Amino acid sequence: MNASSVFSMLVSPEQEERTHRRPKHPSSRPHALHLRLLLLAVLMAALMVAIASFFRGSAHINTLKFDIDSSENSSKFLVKGKPAPPQFPFPSSFSSADAAPPPSITKTIANKSHSKSSPFSPIFLPHPDPFHTGLGNYFSEHMFKVALLRSSLITRHPEEAHLFFLPFSINLLRNDPRVYSEASISEFVTQYTTRVRRDFKFWNASAGADHFYVYCHSVGREAASKLHDLYNNAIQVTCSSSYFQRYYVSHKDVGLPQVWPRPHEKALTPPDARHKLVYFSGRIQNSRIRQELIALWGNDSYVDVFSGSPPFSYEEGFRRSKYCLHVKGYEVNTARVSDAIHYGCIPVIISNYYELPFANVLDWSKFSVIINQREIALTKNKLLSITTPKYLNMFRNLCQVRKHFCWNKTPRGFDSFHMTAYQLWLRRNINRPFR
Repeated sequence: MNASSVFSMLVSPEQEERTHRRPKHPSSRPHALHLRLLLLAVLMAALMVAIASFFRGSAHINTLKFDIDSSENSSKFLVKGKPAPPQFPFPSSFSSADAAPPPSITKTIANKSHSKSSPFSPIFLPHPDPFHTGLGNYFSEHMFKVALLRSSLITRHPEEAHLFFLPFSINLLRNDPRVYSEASISEFVTQYTTRVRRDFKFWNASAGADHFYVYCHSVGREAASKLHDLYNNAIQVTCSSSYFQRYYVSHKDVGLPQVWPRPHEKALTPPDARHKLVYFSGRIQNSRIRQELIALWGNDSYVDVFSGSPPFSYEEGFRRSKYCLHVKGYEVNTARVSDAIHYGCIPVIISNYYELPFANVLDWSKFSVIINQREIALTKNKLLSITTPKYLNMFRNLCQVRKHFCWNKTPRGFDSFHMTAYQLWLRRNINRPFR
């Protein structure tokens, strides 16, 4: 079965009718509409040379005093078709044998990332080691930026761009002791965006509607809260894609899959070797739904449901189970959805108001089970009622969609980067002001 037929299979008739003439997947879009992303005046004035002087090394970070040099032409910062800098070590378990040579950042940016006069440049530059285990839940946030720089979607000419990327990292701001607090992060982002709006005509041409930023930390919602154009017009690409939360607008914003950097699973456990019905392991302190789950099934020998760590490895629970629960915690999203997909376990999603990633392209009902939080007591009976043929069909579909939930440093067809870029392309004109 080729990729095109798989995509056709996973799009419901209702979704196909709603999308009308929209292409079903990134590779089918017309060449003239090929998405080209400008790394906002790239690496936002790549940092606007501003990053070079962001805060001028000031120790008074909480006051967020800016002393930014005049901006330079951003086109000098990106080039195409040259070897990638050696600063991005790629674990062999994630290597791509057929990867094309990636584009590169010029020495201008590389040098600034190590400049003593650029204390905040890491906030904007690609993470030097996105596979570091400490990044965990924020892996997707960093991998988007790394993959973008190695993709063919960047242009050196802002007039050709469909979209502009605001490359600040909420995860790194949250872990920077000079900023850290939600209020300081919001002030940082506000003043940075204000400078972009003042110095670059492209923001004002659309009131920010063709600009976007990417984050997986929930603090990202508040980061845009002080600038109306940013949260009303710019596109959020976020793991916390809950249409119940303020600032998230489902037709404008994009749900990003929350993925952990897992080694490639060479061979999935076959369905007939999965002897447990259900698996869940996680904290319950921040979730009434999880507490109810443990109370219902904590002593059920037919399922593996644990508060905290299981007596076996976390990964083993996915490998030996047919269904794996994603239950809302503090946020609607967790990496358990992508973990389940990665290990071949059918996701059971118990998280109201969660706008699932790529839901306008993938028919989640064909490879997952979605249950309302109010019906959690019925979950076991619902899963037992699924016939073997239906389960096997869901398992086959799950195997087909796994590639959409994988990140590669050099993007590969249909991976998380391309799926996300396609979502952005669909929104390129959705919120532009009338002239």
